[in-house]
Amino acid sequence: MDISSKPSAAREDGSGNITRRIANDLGRAIVTEQFTAATGFPFEAQLCEQYGASRPVVREAVKMLTAKGLLRARQRAGTVVQPEDSWNLLDPDVLKWLLEREFSIDLLIAFTEMRMAIEPRAAGLAADGATGTQRAAIGHATDRMFSAEQGNDDPLEADIAFHRAVIEASNNRFMRQFTDLSEATLRFSIRRTNEYAGVSRASAIDHKRVATAIMKGDALAASALMSKLIEGALNLLLKAGNHVVKQSF
Repeated sequence: MDISSKPSAAREDGSGNITRRIANDLGRAIVTEQFTAATGFPFEAQLCEQYGASRPVVREAVKMLTAKGLLRARQRAGTVVQPEDSWNLLDPDVLKWLLEREFSIDLLIAFTEMRMAIEPRAAGLAADGATGTQRAAIGHATDRMFSAEQGNDDPLEADIAFHRAVIEASNNRFMRQFTDLSEATLRFSIRRTNEYAGVSRASAIDHKRVATAIMKGDALAASALMSKLIEGALNLLLKAGNHVVKQSF
């Protein structure tokens, strides 16, 4: 990749913003395989010149990517790109960059399988212990999905709001860390699964059933209904994936 083709950041006002911009540019370039272990990674001086940034700003951006597992500093070898197995795939930025690569249904399948392991349990926990405010958020998100069916709300944003609200209402500190990751992927996957299902939006009725079980405090039903909801999306992806495999022969 020729980094000289990128626009330069002319000023360093708000160095934090420039640091994030550099990290975003370089992270995307690594994940989309413009920089690899084979092609190498730009020297610090090159990046300073390209972005009109100081060495401390560039180093901070590199540290951010190192923390995400994308880069590693090696003695006498400079900064090197790490293989995908070393990346923090649970980092929302890494996932966002992954989704900017050439479309991979396998990635969506893997993520949806992970949702199957988390969201049904989150729904059950929400039924058992969600606060009044959290239940209201789930109810509001469900209402938004019905409004979206009437063309009065954004169907994608309403669907994402529902799943975020349920995970938040689990009150499990680890599951709640999953919300940003879930949102990043849902912004990409919901449209795909709806396309495969031949519909323009997810079913508000199906989501309402999950919400109703949560409101009633029926953990078993909430978990089962959420599992059914996600399993439907997973089956669509698996079917589409099999079609892609057959088409390749």
